[in-house]
Amino acid sequence: MTALAFDRRGSGPTLLLLHPLGADRQMWEPVLDRLAAERDVVAVDMPGFGGSPPLGHGATPTPAALAHAIVSGLAGVVDPPFHVAGNSLGGWVALELADAGRARSVTAIAPAGLWARSLGPRRSAARSAARLVAPLARALTLSSRTRALALGGTVAHPERVPPAAAAHLVRAYATAPAFDAVNAAMRAGRFPHLGDLRVPVTLAWPDRDRLVGRPRSLPPSIRSVTLRDCGHLPTWDDPEQVAGVLLAGSIAG
Repeated sequence: MTALAFDRRGSGPTLLLLHPLGADRQMWEPVLDRLAAERDVVAVDMPGFGGSPPLGHGATPTPAALAHAIVSGLAGVVDPPFHVAGNSLGGWVALELADAGRARSVTAIAPAGLWARSLGPRRSAARSAARLVAPLARALTLSSRTRALALGGTVAHPERVPPAAAAHLVRAYATAPAFDAVNAAMRAGRFPHLGDLRVPVTLAWPDRDRLVGRPRSLPPSIRSVTLRDCGHLPTWDDPEQVAGVLLAGSIAG
């Protein structure tokens, strides 16, 4: 069992927060205080991102494997079942936790894995660019124009992201040791069990998302909502709206 890096705030029912591919727990910072007023909030770095070490040598970091490692890595800190919310890859891992009987509810923002068929391998040109500019990230993100260039693909309103947070996003994306392996495992699979889940599930779809689209159809048991004027990573776009969706999704169950 490997310990994971996390932040914890608030009291009440536990709400576990899972970040997207290439980010870390800091992406939840805009909503943490709002959530902590009503929940025991645990924002964790998944294995191989932020302050958490990757999975052991030879392990394939599929979303299911990440879900198992999160439960193990947080043992004694917070025990399942708990409410879970995730963004993109984090949304898929949240669904895996529900499938394994570890979640009381799931709120997934732009979840990965709901595509009709597995995706083919692809190198990330954006990550290659981020690795080149990472040493200069703090200086480059001082300008609203360069923040827009760096974050415009994932955030609808880059001007709302503080320069220090923008620089952190760029560096986290560029330097995550597990990025390539997790990206390959994610693109090679899909999550086919959405209709089989037996806990409340809310899927939230940012209407300005350039990366993940809403499936044409969803099981009738799934609640689907829209995040207005938000991008793929919406926590800086509209913290109040995002926090409201996460709190509402973690009431039931």
